[in-house]
Amino acid sequence: MEKEYLYWLCRLSCLGAVSIRQLYEHFQSFKIIYNIEENALERTNILKKSQKEALIKWRQYLPECQQEYHKLAERKIRFVTPWDADYPKRLLEIYDYPMGIFVKGRLPQEEKPSIAVVGARGCSAYGERLAEEFSRALASQKVQVISGLAIGIDGAAHRGAIRAGGATFGVLGCGVDICYPSSNYSLYEAMEDTGGILSEFPLRSRPQSWHFPMRNRIISGLSDAVLVVEAKERSGSLITAELGLEQGREIFVVPGRITDHLSTGCNLLIQQGAHMAISPNDILEYLGMKCQKELILHEKNVNGLAKKEKMVYSCLDFKPKHLDDIMADCGLGIGECMNILLELELGGYVFRSANHYYGKNCEM
Repeated sequence: MEKEYLYWLCRLSCLGAVSIRQLYEHFQSFKIIYNIEENALERTNILKKSQKEALIKWRQYLPECQQEYHKLAERKIRFVTPWDADYPKRLLEIYDYPMGIFVKGRLPQEEKPSIAVVGARGCSAYGERLAEEFSRALASQKVQVISGLAIGIDGAAHRGAIRAGGATFGVLGCGVDICYPSSNYSLYEAMEDTGGILSEFPLRSRPQSWHFPMRNRIISGLSDAVLVVEAKERSGSLITAELGLEQGREIFVVPGRITDHLSTGCNLLIQQGAHMAISPNDILEYLGMKCQKELILHEKNVNGLAKKEKMVYSCLDFKPKHLDDIMADCGLGIGECMNILLELELGGYVFRSANHYYGKNCEM
């Protein structure tokens, strides 16, 4: 019954994790909180006046909340609290740990290391590939990858972990019954099998701007370290990094060009003392793990390429270049240049992004 009353309390949107915990610490029972008289609630000074009024009014919705709670299993959703054995121990280390987590799939395993991978939604193709490759390399070494299932770096991190056959977990800024953004639905489905989808927000909660900073503390809280791949000077990724620092997590950053606006936040973090990550080994070493081979991202071996293919390949970078710039650098006509780029793409040496942009593939 206590868990049902906690579920009811967590469904009240104006109460945060800290307020709910403080109420419990004062009254020692969620059922007592439900039955509390208004004057007794007034004397606690834990809640604001508007919160107290909302709590009293919320009593009428207990039957509805109880009914919803008992139907969670039918939807393959669990409600996990700090009193449950499988509640993540890493989260209990942070001050404002969630009082209830909605879970589809499973939770991260305590005995395995975890890394949060975050970055820009509007990332470059280069950043997206780096996030995927770092995550693939880490997941191949049994490191759990945590991110927020957003477009850009988050999605790339989840994809990399899944392609390595590893475990990855998405922390949402909405209810776990909603895939946001909808374009990541295939990832959302796959992660139920390879890991899990988590949120502290009740079912049917739509994504709100104020949800995401709250979500970010869980991403960093579930992790042993945070990796930032591309971030502007003001971004949610920097918020996650700052939260990670407050929680005692190590921060790793993939450095970028000083002229690139997507690297401004990353380079600033490095300037402030974050670790540079130029290889997945940098993170594995911190986690106390050793791998059989060096996991270093580098260019593919081009010894098997023809002379003109090598010439075109040498004009490329990991950051995609437009076809016009490639033609200008290599001196070939459009037809010949495009044919060579196609051969390089089919051979796995080159990737093509939108609107005739091409970049070098990296490998480990």
